[in-house]
Amino acid sequence: MRASERVYAALREEIVSCRLAPGAELGEVEQAARLGVSRTPLREALGRLAQEGLAVTGKGRTLVVSDVSAADVRHLFELREALECQAARLAARRGDPAVFAGLAERLAAASTLLSADDPDRVAYYRLVADLDDALDQAMESPYLLRALASLRSHVARARRLSHDNPDRLVRAAQEHRLIAEAIAEGDATLAAQATAVHLRASLANILASLTTHPSDRAAGPKLADEAAENELGAHPREVVS
Repeated sequence: MRASERVYAALREEIVSCRLAPGAELGEVEQAARLGVSRTPLREALGRLAQEGLAVTGKGRTLVVSDVSAADVRHLFELREALECQAARLAARRGDPAVFAGLAERLAAASTLLSADDPDRVAYYRLVADLDDALDQAMESPYLLRALASLRSHVARARRLSHDNPDRLVRAAQEHRLIAEAIAEGDATLAAQATAVHLRASLANILASLTTHPSDRAAGPKLADEAAENELGAHPREVVS
C-alpha cells in the first residue's frame, strides 16, 4: 500500500470514529511526525479528506476536521433516503430471494443478540453488515454503490454522535427484517417504503440525541447505532443502517 493510501485510511478512520473530533487540527508537521511519513504523502491524504468533506480549512489555512451539525445530518439523510430506497428497489428486482429470506429469519431473532453478554453488540452489528453487503451485491449498480460509499463515512460520523438506545436497536432490527422480507418477496415498492421508514426513525433518533447530549459532539463520543466496522475498498466500511 502506498504511503498516501495508508495515511489516508488511518486519518479517515480516526475522523469517522471521532478519535479526531470535529475541529481537531490536521497540521502537516504534527501529523506527518505522528504517522511517520513525509509531508508529501500526508498532503495527498489530506487533499482526499478535503474532497470528501471530512476536512475543511480552519484558521491560518490549517485543515481541521469538519463539524457535523443537525442541519448536516438532515441533509445527509435526505440524500441517503434517495439512494438507499433505490438500492432496495433494485435489490428486490435483482436479488436472490433465498438470501434475503434467510436474513429476515436471522433479523427476526436479533433481539437475542442484544444481550448484556455482548455490550458492544458485535454479533448484532455483524448481522446488520451482512444485510448491507447483500444489498450492495443484489442491486448490481456500481455507480449507485460508489455514491453510497462516499456517503457512508459522513453518516457513520453522525451516528457516533447519538447514544446507544437498546429499545431503538430492537426496533431497528425489526425495520431491517421488514426490508429483507420485502426484498425476498420481490416487492420493490414495499422494500423502498420500509427503507424510508427505517431511515426516518434513525434520523429522528440521532437528532434527538444531538439535542439531549450536545456537549458530547466535541468530546469524541462513543458509537451509537454501530459498533463494528468492515472493509469497503481500501478503508473501513461503516455499518450505517
